[in-house]
Amino acid sequence: MEDNELLGKIRNSETRNYGFNLLVRTYQQRVYWHIRKMVIDHDDADDVTQEVFIKIHKYIDNFREDSALYTWIYRIATNECLSFLQRKKRRFFLPIGDIAGELSAKIDNSNHLSGDEIQKKLQKALLTLPDKQRLVFNMKYFDDLSYEQISEITNTSVGALKASYHHAVKKIEDFLTE
Repeated sequence: MEDNELLGKIRNSETRNYGFNLLVRTYQQRVYWHIRKMVIDHDDADDVTQEVFIKIHKYIDNFREDSALYTWIYRIATNECLSFLQRKKRRFFLPIGDIAGELSAKIDNSNHLSGDEIQKKLQKALLTLPDKQRLVFNMKYFDDLSYEQISEITNTSVGALKASYHHAVKKIEDFLTE
């Protein structure tokens, strides 16, 4: 179903709940995996995903259609994800290295992550990146979004995103060759 059809159903009081359920079914998996790549833990990703859809439900009437619906949803998911990571750091008073260590241990112990050692090593390399660099790398490398799309989602210039991606790739290469 096209976004404009989804929005039409959501904006019609008689079909609002049905339309929102369709929106969740359409975007839930992509949002979950976008978040999961950042927070690593399955339960945390579920919680953040739920918060994202609560916000979408609350603010869908404010969506002005200046961008694609997916871009708007991704922006909400990205902001929720970064907020969650900041809260987690503050709650445990942990420096970034300790959070990365905690998440790295979850990669090793997770039943929800499959893959060989090189995939796990890549995930651990990603944890060494600052949150925003990791976010840009994930969006570009895993989600195959263009710099223009990422720019819309993150409200960052294309030039800054290219630099961020380049630095992330270099750091990952260095980590993997250690």
